[in-house]
Amino acid sequence: MPTIAPYDPSRSPDDNDFAIALNGLSDLAPRRSRQEPMPSSTETRAVSARKRLPGGANALGALAMLTLLGACGPAAEPAAPEIRPVRVVTIEERAGGDTVSLTGTVQAQMEVNLAFRIDGRMIERLANVGDPVAPGQLVARLDPENEENALLAARADVAAAAGQLVEARNNYERQSALLRDGWTTRVRYDEARQTLETAQSRADAAQAQLNIAESRLSYTELFADSAGTVTTVGAEPGEVVQAGRMIVQIAREDGRDAVFDVPAQLKDMAPADPEIDVVLTMNPAVTAIGRVREVAPRADPATGTFAVRVGLADPPAAMRLGSTVTGRMQVGGAAGIEIPASALTRADGQPAVWVVDPATATVALRNIEVARHDPVSVVVAQGLEPGDVVVTAGVQALRPGQKVRLLGAAS
Repeated sequence: MPTIAPYDPSRSPDDNDFAIALNGLSDLAPRRSRQEPMPSSTETRAVSARKRLPGGANALGALAMLTLLGACGPAAEPAAPEIRPVRVVTIEERAGGDTVSLTGTVQAQMEVNLAFRIDGRMIERLANVGDPVAPGQLVARLDPENEENALLAARADVAAAAGQLVEARNNYERQSALLRDGWTTRVRYDEARQTLETAQSRADAAQAQLNIAESRLSYTELFADSAGTVTTVGAEPGEVVQAGRMIVQIAREDGRDAVFDVPAQLKDMAPADPEIDVVLTMNPAVTAIGRVREVAPRADPATGTFAVRVGLADPPAAMRLGSTVTGRMQVGGAAGIEIPASALTRADGQPAVWVVDPATATVALRNIEVARHDPVSVVVAQGLEPGDVVVTAGVQALRPGQKVRLLGAAS
């Protein structure tokens, strides 16, 4: 029977278990029968030597068994999943369309170039840039000497023609009376009638020339036809000017426009008859409402933009001519959801974004439909709803179901 080492309270539990294991291993060794020969003295010494080894062979077997038992123990716990920090944005539905702002200037709705109808030497200009003018006010004057002489000549021609007409009429009346009494011939009567008609024509022509001479004399003075302000002058006193040359330019006071240079793309996007909010750039408190009154049909050859005139309704006095104003207009009336362009990725060949589940702090890919985009932002037509949390930074290193930590949020 194997000998079991007694339990020793002074030893540790591991030592007691080790002793029991050694006794069990020794019991497994085959027993020699009584008929087996006794070992020789040489064998006895070898066995004794093995017994003197530290722990002996039994100790080596016990260590091997403990190692095997340790290998069968529970596996180590797996490492905790990586939590990746990301930046996010909460989706909000933006107002319909975009607000476009452009800078322009205040101009008069009508600017009139005043010019003389005849040639001549200008001897006087009574209005300068910035001067207000009233209807009928004298603005400039030409030297009237030639026109006055022409008027005198026309009056003389009228007088001469009038005398010839009186003589021809008297002769016609005499011939007419003689013809009735039979004292003259039909030929002399016809000659008198022809002379009368010719004299009448000459008198009419002379009167017409007199009217022309009077008009040309009146054209030597230039008058304003409406109230306004002089914005430009085109000639100085002493110059010989041609007919039609601009002498002064007057901005009429019956209306003002805000004029903007609009790119072709924006012109095509603008809605029909839009309402424009116009504010004074130097003082945003000064505002006015306007509507597009005129769009240039041809682009400016230098800038490629189109001049758009916006008629202002009851503009305040602070919006003087030449003032710089800012116009704002809504374009693209459809409402939508806008996200940063950095949030966009692809899934199955389609545009997609990473959406965070606030309950589990994990991410999932969601396909979206893009309405339009630019290098900064993306307008989403379908696929997102207000309140969704979309990853905007770190999208390249994510995988479905991965836990994330929102940067800037409490951990």
